Amino acid sequence: MSDAELSRAEWGTRFGFLMAMIGAMVGSGNIWRFPFVLGENGGGAFLLAFLILLFLIAVPGLMAETALGRYSEKGVIGALRDCTGPGGMAGLGVIVILVNIALMTYYSPVVGWILYYMLQSFTLEFTSAGFEAEAFWTAFTNSPGIMVLMHTIVMALVAGVLVLGIRDGVERLVVYAVPGLVIALAAIAIRALTLPGAAEGLEFTFTVQWEYLLISDTWIAALGQALFSTGLGWGIAITVGSYLREYDDAPLGGGFFTAIGEASIGVLAAFAIFPLVFAYGLDPDAGAGLTFITLVQVFEPMPIGDLWAIVFFVGFFLAAFTSAVVITEVSVTTIFEESPLNRNQSVLAVCSTIWLLGLPSAYSVTFLDFADFTFANWGLPLATLAVMVGIGWYFGPERLRVLSVNKTSGIYVDTWFNPIVKYLIPAVMVAIMAFFAYENFMADEMIAGVGVLIAFPIAGYLIMKYVDRSKATTGAAAPGGDD
Repeated sequence: MSDAELSRAEWGTRFGFLMAMIGAMVGSGNIWRFPFVLGENGGGAFLLAFLILLFLIAVPGLMAETALGRYSEKGVIGALRDCTGPGGMAGLGVIVILVNIALMTYYSPVVGWILYYMLQSFTLEFTSAGFEAEAFWTAFTNSPGIMVLMHTIVMALVAGVLVLGIRDGVERLVVYAVPGLVIALAAIAIRALTLPGAAEGLEFTFTVQWEYLLISDTWIAALGQALFSTGLGWGIAITVGSYLREYDDAPLGGGFFTAIGEASIGVLAAFAIFPLVFAYGLDPDAGAGLTFITLVQVFEPMPIGDLWAIVFFVGFFLAAFTSAVVITEVSVTTIFEESPLNRNQSVLAVCSTIWLLGLPSAYSVTFLDFADFTFANWGLPLATLAVMVGIGWYFGPERLRVLSVNKTSGIYVDTWFNPIVKYLIPAVMVAIMAFFAYENFMADEMIAGVGVLIAFPIAGYLIMKYVDRSKATTGAAAPGGDD
Protein backbone atom coordinates (compact mmCIF):
# COMPACT_ATOMS: atom_id res chain seq x y z
CA MET A 1 0.00 0.00 0.00
CA SER A 2 1.45 3.35 -0.96
CA ASP A 3 1.24 6.62 0.90
CA ALA A 4 -1.21 7.88 -1.66
CA GLU A 5 -3.62 5.14 -0.65
CA LEU A 6 -3.43 5.93 3.03
CA SER A 7 -5.08 8.86 4.74
CA ARG A 8 -1.79 9.11 6.60
CA ALA A 9 1.01 6.57 6.57
CA GLU A 10 2.53 5.14 9.76
CA TRP A 11 5.86 3.59 10.62
CA GLY A 12 5.68 -0.17 10.09
CA THR A 13 7.51 -0.96 13.34
CA ARG A 14 8.71 0.86 16.45
CA PHE A 15 12.27 -0.08 15.40
CA GLY A 16 11.64 1.65 12.08
CA PHE A 17 10.51 4.82 13.87
CA LEU A 18 13.50 4.79 16.22
CA MET A 19 15.92 4.19 13.35
CA ALA A 20 14.25 7.02 11.40
CA MET A 21 14.85 9.35 14.33
CA ILE A 22 18.43 8.15 14.76
CA GLY A 23 18.93 7.96 11.00
CA ALA A 24 17.82 11.56 10.67
CA MET A 25 20.06 12.72 13.50
CA VAL A 26 23.11 10.49 13.00
CA GLY A 27 24.98 11.18 9.82
CA SER A 28 27.12 14.03 8.62
CA GLY A 29 26.29 16.01 11.75
CA ASN A 30 28.23 13.53 13.88
CA ILE A 31 30.99 12.36 11.60
CA TRP A 32 31.60 15.39 9.38
CA ARG A 33 30.50 18.42 11.42
CA PHE A 34 31.04 17.40 15.04
CA PRO A 35 34.82 16.74 14.77
CA PHE A 36 35.76 19.92 12.92
CA VAL A 37 33.57 22.15 15.12
CA LEU A 38 35.07 20.48 18.18
CA GLY A 39 38.56 21.03 16.77
CA GLU A 40 37.85 24.73 16.15
CA ASN A 41 36.44 25.36 19.63
CA GLY A 42 38.82 23.97 22.20
CA GLY A 43 38.22 20.21 22.21
CA GLY A 44 37.02 19.10 25.64
CA ALA A 45 35.46 22.47 26.56
CA PHE A 46 33.28 22.32 23.47
CA LEU A 47 32.36 18.71 24.24
CA LEU A 48 31.26 19.68 27.77
CA ALA A 49 29.16 22.62 26.51
CA PHE A 50 27.65 20.38 23.82
CA LEU A 51 26.63 17.68 26.30
CA ILE A 52 25.11 20.26 28.69
CA LEU A 53 22.96 21.76 25.93
CA LEU A 54 22.16 18.33 24.48
CA PHE A 55 20.45 17.12 27.64
CA LEU A 56 19.22 20.51 28.90
CA ILE A 57 17.58 21.58 25.65
CA ALA A 58 17.52 18.78 23.10
CA VAL A 59 15.89 16.02 25.17
CA PRO A 60 12.82 17.98 26.36
CA GLY A 61 12.68 19.86 23.05
CA LEU A 62 12.61 16.65 21.00
CA MET A 63 10.00 15.16 23.33
CA ALA A 64 7.81 18.24 22.80
CA GLU A 65 8.25 18.26 19.02
CA THR A 66 7.54 14.53 18.66
CA ALA A 67 4.50 14.73 20.92
CA LEU A 68 3.10 17.70 18.97
CA GLY A 69 3.57 15.80 15.71
CA ARG A 70 1.73 12.77 17.05
CA TYR A 71 -1.07 14.91 18.51
CA SER A 72 -1.66 16.93 15.35
CA GLU A 73 -0.86 14.21 12.78
CA LYS A 74 0.20 17.04 10.50
CA GLY A 75 3.32 18.56 9.02
CA VAL A 76 5.12 21.53 10.52
CA ILE A 77 2.83 24.35 9.43
CA GLY A 78 -0.34 22.39 10.16
CA ALA A 79 0.93 21.37 13.59
CA LEU A 80 1.84 24.92 14.56
CA ARG A 81 -1.44 26.23 13.14
CA ASP A 82 -3.13 23.85 15.59
CA CYS A 83 -1.23 25.73 18.31
CA THR A 84 -1.72 29.33 17.18
CA GLY A 85 -4.86 29.17 15.07
CA PRO A 86 -4.98 30.34 11.43
CA GLY A 87 -3.38 33.62 10.40
CA GLY A 88 -0.01 35.29 10.59
CA MET A 89 1.20 33.51 13.73
CA ALA A 90 0.95 30.19 11.90
CA GLY A 91 4.00 31.61 10.15
CA LEU A 92 5.99 30.06 13.02
CA GLY A 93 5.79 26.92 10.89
CA VAL A 94 7.03 28.77 7.82
CA ILE A 95 10.14 29.82 9.77
CA VAL A 96 10.92 26.16 10.41
CA ILE A 97 10.42 25.26 6.74
CA LEU A 98 12.61 28.15 5.53
CA VAL A 99 15.40 27.11 7.91
CA ASN A 100 14.98 23.47 6.94
CA ILE A 101 15.36 24.24 3.23
CA ALA A 102 18.29 26.60 3.86
CA LEU A 103 20.12 23.90 5.82
CA MET A 104 19.43 21.29 3.17
CA THR A 105 20.90 23.50 0.44
CA TYR A 106 24.40 22.97 1.85
CA TYR A 107 23.80 19.57 3.46
CA SER A 108 23.17 18.01 0.04
CA PRO A 109 26.61 19.05 -1.31
CA VAL A 110 28.21 17.52 1.80
CA VAL A 111 26.39 14.25 1.13
CA GLY A 112 27.74 14.60 -2.41
CA TRP A 113 31.29 14.71 -1.00
CA ILE A 114 30.61 11.48 0.86
CA LEU A 115 29.15 9.90 -2.28
CA TYR A 116 32.31 10.78 -4.19
CA TYR A 117 34.52 9.27 -1.50
CA MET A 118 32.33 6.16 -1.41
CA LEU A 119 32.73 5.70 -5.16
CA GLN A 120 36.48 6.19 -4.85
CA SER A 121 36.64 3.52 -2.14
CA PHE A 122 35.45 0.95 -4.70
CA THR A 123 38.44 1.84 -6.93
CA LEU A 124 40.75 1.07 -3.94
CA GLU A 125 42.09 4.64 -4.22
CA PHE A 126 42.64 5.07 -0.47
CA THR A 127 44.97 2.09 -0.18
CA SER A 128 46.92 2.65 -3.41
CA ALA A 129 50.66 3.37 -3.35
CA GLY A 130 51.51 7.05 -2.93
CA PHE A 131 48.02 8.10 -1.92
CA GLU A 132 48.07 11.56 -0.27
CA ALA A 133 44.90 12.50 1.60
CA GLU A 134 45.33 16.28 1.63
CA ALA A 135 46.26 16.45 -2.05
CA PHE A 136 43.26 14.26 -2.91
CA TRP A 137 40.92 16.52 -0.92
CA THR A 138 42.37 19.68 -2.48
CA ALA A 139 42.03 18.30 -6.01
CA PHE A 140 38.41 17.32 -5.33
CA THR A 141 37.38 20.68 -3.87
CA ASN A 142 39.07 22.46 -6.78
CA SER A 143 36.79 20.58 -9.18
CA PRO A 144 33.45 22.41 -8.93
CA GLY A 145 32.04 20.47 -11.86
CA ILE A 146 32.41 17.19 -9.99
CA MET A 147 30.99 18.66 -6.77
CA VAL A 148 27.94 20.06 -8.58
CA LEU A 149 27.46 16.67 -10.28
CA MET A 150 27.55 14.88 -6.89
CA HIS A 151 25.03 17.39 -5.45
CA THR A 152 22.77 16.76 -8.44
CA ILE A 153 22.95 12.97 -8.07
CA VAL A 154 22.18 13.22 -4.34
CA MET A 155 19.06 15.32 -4.85
CA ALA A 156 17.88 13.01 -7.65
CA LEU A 157 18.30 10.01 -5.32
CA VAL A 158 16.51 11.82 -2.48
CA ALA A 159 13.60 12.58 -4.80
CA GLY A 160 13.47 8.95 -5.91
CA VAL A 161 13.28 7.63 -2.37
CA LEU A 162 10.65 10.19 -1.34
CA VAL A 163 8.47 9.27 -4.33
CA LEU A 164 8.37 5.73 -2.96
CA GLY A 165 6.90 7.10 0.26
CA ILE A 166 7.54 7.02 3.98
CA ARG A 167 7.30 3.28 4.51
CA ASP A 168 8.64 1.84 1.28
CA GLY A 169 11.38 4.43 0.93
CA VAL A 170 12.66 5.83 4.19
CA GLU A 171 12.10 2.97 6.60
CA ARG A 172 13.76 0.36 4.40
CA LEU A 173 16.93 2.42 4.23
CA VAL A 174 17.37 3.45 7.83
CA VAL A 175 17.03 0.01 9.42
CA TYR A 176 20.22 -1.08 7.61
CA ALA A 177 22.23 2.11 7.31
CA VAL A 178 22.57 3.11 10.95
CA PRO A 179 23.77 -0.24 12.37
CA GLY A 180 26.21 -0.64 9.45
CA LEU A 181 27.75 2.77 10.06
CA VAL A 182 28.22 2.14 13.78
CA ILE A 183 30.06 -1.15 13.12
CA ALA A 184 32.42 0.44 10.58
CA LEU A 185 33.10 3.46 12.78
CA ALA A 186 33.88 1.24 15.77
CA ALA A 187 36.42 -0.71 13.69
CA ILE A 188 38.14 2.53 12.64
CA ALA A 189 38.18 3.77 16.23
CA ILE A 190 39.85 0.56 17.41
CA ARG A 191 42.52 0.92 14.72
CA ALA A 192 43.01 4.64 15.45
CA LEU A 193 43.48 4.03 19.18
CA THR A 194 46.40 1.67 18.48
CA LEU A 195 48.41 4.32 16.57
CA PRO A 196 51.27 6.32 18.11
CA GLY A 197 49.88 9.69 19.22
CA ALA A 198 46.42 8.36 19.98
CA ALA A 199 46.71 9.37 23.65
CA GLU A 200 47.39 12.97 22.60
CA GLY A 201 44.24 12.95 20.49
CA LEU A 202 42.16 11.65 23.37
CA GLU A 203 43.67 14.26 25.68
CA PHE A 204 42.67 17.02 23.24
CA THR A 205 39.15 15.65 22.96
CA PHE A 206 38.39 15.08 26.61
CA THR A 207 40.55 17.59 28.55
CA VAL A 208 38.50 20.66 29.39
CA GLN A 209 40.30 23.98 28.93
CA TRP A 210 38.00 25.99 31.18
CA GLU A 211 38.83 29.36 29.59
CA TYR A 212 37.01 28.27 26.43
CA LEU A 213 33.74 28.14 28.41
CA LEU A 214 34.01 31.91 28.90
CA ILE A 215 34.07 32.52 25.12
CA SER A 216 30.78 33.07 23.27
CA ASP A 217 32.05 31.22 20.18
CA THR A 218 32.24 27.98 22.18
CA TRP A 219 28.61 28.23 23.32
CA ILE A 220 27.13 29.39 20.00
CA ALA A 221 28.99 26.54 18.25
CA ALA A 222 27.86 24.02 20.89
CA LEU A 223 24.26 25.23 20.60
CA GLY A 224 24.39 24.99 16.83
CA GLN A 225 25.88 21.49 17.00
CA ALA A 226 23.33 20.27 19.57
CA LEU A 227 20.49 21.47 17.33
CA PHE A 228 22.14 20.40 14.06
CA SER A 229 22.97 16.88 15.14
CA THR A 230 19.74 16.13 17.04
CA GLY A 231 17.48 17.72 14.45
CA LEU A 232 15.76 19.96 17.01
CA GLY A 233 14.30 22.93 15.14
CA TRP A 234 14.50 21.21 11.75
CA GLY A 235 10.86 20.08 12.02
CA ILE A 236 12.07 16.48 11.77
CA ALA A 237 10.65 15.34 15.12
CA ILE A 238 7.25 16.91 14.35
CA THR A 239 7.14 15.22 10.95
CA VAL A 240 8.43 11.83 12.11
CA GLY A 241 6.13 12.03 15.15
CA SER A 242 3.14 12.67 12.89
CA TYR A 243 3.64 9.19 11.43
CA LEU A 244 3.76 7.53 14.87
CA ARG A 245 1.26 4.87 15.70
CA GLU A 246 -1.11 5.53 18.59
CA TYR A 247 0.69 3.24 21.04
CA ASP A 248 4.29 4.26 20.28
CA ASP A 249 6.33 6.00 22.97
CA ALA A 250 7.11 9.69 22.21
CA PRO A 251 9.38 10.48 25.21
CA LEU A 252 11.50 7.34 24.84
CA GLY A 253 12.00 7.48 21.08
CA GLY A 254 11.81 11.20 20.47
CA GLY A 255 13.83 12.37 23.44
CA PHE A 256 15.98 10.00 25.43
CA PHE A 257 16.78 7.41 22.78
CA THR A 258 17.71 10.03 20.20
CA ALA A 259 19.88 12.05 22.60
CA ILE A 260 21.72 9.02 23.95
CA GLY A 261 22.24 7.65 20.43
CA GLU A 262 23.41 11.06 19.25
CA ALA A 263 25.91 11.51 22.09
CA SER A 264 27.23 7.96 21.68
CA ILE A 265 27.88 8.28 17.95
CA GLY A 266 29.50 11.68 18.45
CA VAL A 267 31.89 10.34 21.08
CA LEU A 268 32.62 7.30 18.92
CA ALA A 269 33.50 9.62 16.02
CA ALA A 270 35.81 11.58 18.31
CA PHE A 271 37.52 8.31 19.32
CA ALA A 272 38.05 7.55 15.63
CA ILE A 273 39.14 10.94 14.30
CA PHE A 274 41.27 12.80 16.85
CA PRO A 275 43.76 10.00 17.48
CA LEU A 276 44.27 10.02 13.70
CA VAL A 277 44.67 13.80 13.64
CA PHE A 278 47.53 13.68 16.13
CA ALA A 279 49.01 10.42 14.86
CA TYR A 280 49.45 11.92 11.38
CA GLY A 281 50.43 15.41 12.60
CA LEU A 282 47.34 17.16 11.19
CA ASP A 283 45.75 20.38 12.40
CA PRO A 284 42.62 19.74 14.53
CA ASP A 285 41.43 23.20 13.43
CA ALA A 286 41.41 22.18 9.74
CA GLY A 287 37.75 23.07 9.16
CA ALA A 288 35.15 21.34 7.00
CA GLY A 289 37.66 19.00 5.35
CA LEU A 290 38.97 17.52 8.60
CA THR A 291 37.03 14.26 8.45
CA PHE A 292 37.78 13.67 4.78
CA ILE A 293 41.51 14.23 5.24
CA THR A 294 41.93 12.16 8.40
CA LEU A 295 39.79 9.07 8.03
CA VAL A 296 41.08 8.01 4.63
CA GLN A 297 44.60 7.69 6.07
CA VAL A 298 43.69 4.82 8.37
CA PHE A 299 42.82 2.23 5.76
CA GLU A 300 46.18 1.60 4.06
CA PRO A 301 47.94 0.13 7.14
CA MET A 302 44.83 -1.77 8.30
CA PRO A 303 44.45 -5.50 7.56
CA ILE A 304 42.01 -5.82 4.62
CA GLY A 305 41.97 -2.00 4.53
CA ASP A 306 40.32 -2.01 1.10
CA LEU A 307 37.29 -3.77 2.54
CA TRP A 308 37.11 -1.53 5.62
CA ALA A 309 37.23 1.59 3.42
CA ILE A 310 34.30 0.31 1.38
CA VAL A 311 32.31 -0.69 4.48
CA PHE A 312 32.91 2.66 6.17
CA PHE A 313 32.08 4.92 3.24
CA VAL A 314 29.02 2.88 2.25
CA GLY A 315 27.77 3.15 5.85
CA PHE A 316 28.71 6.84 6.05
CA PHE A 317 26.93 7.60 2.80
CA LEU A 318 23.79 5.70 3.75
CA ALA A 319 23.63 7.40 7.16
CA ALA A 320 24.14 10.86 5.64
CA PHE A 321 21.74 10.08 2.82
CA THR A 322 18.97 8.92 5.17
CA SER A 323 19.39 12.19 7.06
CA ALA A 324 18.97 14.06 3.77
CA VAL A 325 15.85 12.04 2.96
CA VAL A 326 14.19 12.65 6.33
CA ILE A 327 15.18 16.35 6.35
CA THR A 328 13.65 16.85 2.89
CA GLU A 329 10.56 14.88 3.93
CA VAL A 330 9.77 17.69 6.40
CA SER A 331 9.18 20.20 3.60
CA VAL A 332 7.54 17.63 1.31
CA THR A 333 4.98 16.66 3.95
CA THR A 334 4.17 20.31 4.63
CA ILE A 335 3.89 21.35 0.96
CA PHE A 336 1.73 18.28 0.27
CA GLU A 337 -0.64 19.24 3.09
CA GLU A 338 -0.70 22.99 2.53
CA SER A 339 -0.89 23.20 -1.27
CA PRO A 340 -2.97 21.64 -4.08
CA LEU A 341 0.09 19.66 -5.22
CA ASN A 342 -0.02 15.87 -4.89
CA ARG A 343 2.86 14.08 -3.17
CA ASN A 344 4.97 13.47 -6.26
CA GLN A 345 4.57 17.09 -7.38
CA SER A 346 5.52 18.22 -3.86
CA VAL A 347 8.65 16.06 -3.97
CA LEU A 348 9.62 17.55 -7.35
CA ALA A 349 9.00 21.13 -6.19
CA VAL A 350 10.97 20.80 -2.96
CA CYS A 351 13.90 18.84 -4.40
CA SER A 352 14.21 21.19 -7.39
CA THR A 353 14.26 24.22 -5.09
CA ILE A 354 16.92 22.71 -2.83
CA TRP A 355 19.04 21.69 -5.84
CA LEU A 356 18.90 25.18 -7.35
CA LEU A 357 19.61 27.05 -4.09
CA GLY A 358 22.34 24.53 -3.24
CA LEU A 359 24.45 25.27 -6.33
CA PRO A 360 26.57 28.00 -4.62
CA SER A 361 27.47 25.65 -1.76
CA ALA A 362 28.18 22.85 -4.23
CA TYR A 363 30.46 25.18 -6.17
CA SER A 364 32.39 26.74 -3.27
CA VAL A 365 33.50 25.23 0.04
CA THR A 366 34.03 28.76 1.36
CA PHE A 367 30.40 29.66 0.67
CA LEU A 368 29.30 26.38 2.24
CA ASP A 369 31.26 27.14 5.43
CA PHE A 370 29.58 30.56 5.73
CA ALA A 371 26.13 29.12 5.07
CA ASP A 372 26.75 26.44 7.69
CA PHE A 373 27.73 28.97 10.33
CA THR A 374 24.79 31.26 9.56
CA PHE A 375 21.98 28.74 9.36
CA ALA A 376 23.21 26.19 11.93
CA ASN A 377 24.14 28.75 14.60
CA TRP A 378 21.38 31.31 13.99
CA GLY A 379 18.69 29.69 11.85
CA LEU A 380 18.29 26.56 13.96
CA PRO A 381 17.93 28.43 17.27
CA LEU A 382 15.35 30.68 15.57
CA ALA A 383 13.40 27.68 14.27
CA THR A 384 13.56 25.99 17.68
CA LEU A 385 12.30 29.20 19.29
CA ALA A 386 9.39 29.23 16.83
CA VAL A 387 8.38 25.70 17.82
CA MET A 388 8.79 26.35 21.56
CA VAL A 389 6.73 29.57 21.32
CA GLY A 390 3.98 27.63 19.56
CA ILE A 391 3.97 24.89 22.16
CA GLY A 392 4.87 26.86 25.28
CA TRP A 393 2.87 30.04 24.77
CA TYR A 394 -0.05 29.00 22.54
CA PHE A 395 -0.78 25.27 22.85
CA GLY A 396 0.44 24.97 26.47
CA PRO A 397 3.10 22.52 27.68
CA GLU A 398 0.81 21.08 30.39
CA ARG A 399 -1.87 20.33 27.80
CA LEU A 400 0.69 18.67 25.53
CA ARG A 401 2.19 16.72 28.44
CA VAL A 402 -1.21 15.27 29.39
CA LEU A 403 -2.64 14.70 25.92
CA SER A 404 0.41 13.37 24.06
CA VAL A 405 3.73 13.20 25.93
CA ASN A 406 2.49 10.76 28.57
CA LYS A 407 0.10 8.93 26.25
CA THR A 408 1.18 5.25 26.20
CA SER A 409 4.53 6.39 27.58
CA GLY A 410 6.93 3.94 29.20
CA ILE A 411 8.55 6.92 30.97
CA TYR A 412 6.29 9.22 32.98
CA VAL A 413 7.16 12.87 32.34
CA ASP A 414 6.35 15.02 35.37
CA THR A 415 5.57 18.74 35.54
CA TRP A 416 9.26 19.70 35.28
CA PHE A 417 8.61 19.51 31.53
CA ASN A 418 6.39 22.62 31.56
CA PRO A 419 8.80 25.40 32.68
CA ILE A 420 11.64 23.91 30.63
CA VAL A 421 9.64 24.11 27.40
CA LYS A 422 8.01 27.46 28.16
CA TYR A 423 10.88 29.36 29.75
CA LEU A 424 14.23 27.60 29.96
CA ILE A 425 14.80 26.52 26.34
CA PRO A 426 13.89 29.92 24.84
CA ALA A 427 15.87 31.80 27.51
CA VAL A 428 19.04 29.74 27.05
CA MET A 429 19.02 30.14 23.28
CA VAL A 430 18.32 33.87 23.37
CA ALA A 431 21.08 34.36 25.96
CA ILE A 432 23.68 32.46 23.90
CA MET A 433 22.81 34.32 20.68
CA ALA A 434 22.88 37.69 22.48
CA PHE A 435 26.26 36.83 24.07
CA PHE A 436 27.72 35.98 20.64
CA ALA A 437 26.26 39.12 19.04
CA TYR A 438 27.74 41.28 21.82
CA GLU A 439 31.23 39.77 21.47
CA ASN A 440 31.15 39.81 17.65
CA PHE A 441 29.31 43.08 17.06
CA MET A 442 29.16 43.98 13.35
CA ALA A 443 31.20 40.93 12.30
CA ASP A 444 29.99 39.29 9.07
CA GLU A 445 28.71 36.27 11.01
CA MET A 446 26.75 38.51 13.38
CA ILE A 447 25.23 40.60 10.57
CA ALA A 448 24.19 37.52 8.59
CA GLY A 449 22.65 35.94 11.70
CA VAL A 450 20.67 39.03 12.63
CA GLY A 451 19.45 39.21 9.04
CA VAL A 452 18.04 35.70 9.37
CA LEU A 453 16.46 36.55 12.74
CA ILE A 454 14.62 39.51 11.18
CA ALA A 455 13.80 38.31 7.66
CA PHE A 456 12.47 34.80 8.33
CA PRO A 457 9.82 35.77 10.96
CA ILE A 458 8.56 38.66 8.81
CA ALA A 459 8.35 36.40 5.76
CA GLY A 460 6.59 33.67 7.74
CA TYR A 461 4.02 36.05 9.20
CA LEU A 462 3.17 37.69 5.87
CA ILE A 463 2.98 34.39 3.97
CA MET A 464 0.58 32.73 6.40
CA LYS A 465 -1.54 35.84 6.85
CA TYR A 466 -2.07 35.90 3.08
CA VAL A 467 -2.49 32.13 2.66
CA ASP A 468 -4.96 31.61 5.51
CA ARG A 469 -6.95 34.72 4.55
CA SER A 470 -7.20 33.43 0.99
CA LYS A 471 -8.41 30.05 2.21
CA ALA A 472 -11.03 31.70 4.42
CA THR A 473 -12.20 33.95 1.59
CA THR A 474 -12.41 31.24 -1.06
CA GLY A 475 -13.60 28.48 1.30
CA ALA A 476 -10.71 26.31 0.14
CA ALA A 477 -10.90 22.61 0.81
CA ALA A 478 -9.13 21.16 3.80
CA PRO A 479 -5.40 20.86 3.25
CA GLY A 480 -3.79 17.59 2.35
CA GLY A 481 -3.19 17.58 -1.39
CA ASP A 482 -5.49 16.12 -3.96
CA ASP A 483 -4.80 12.47 -3.53
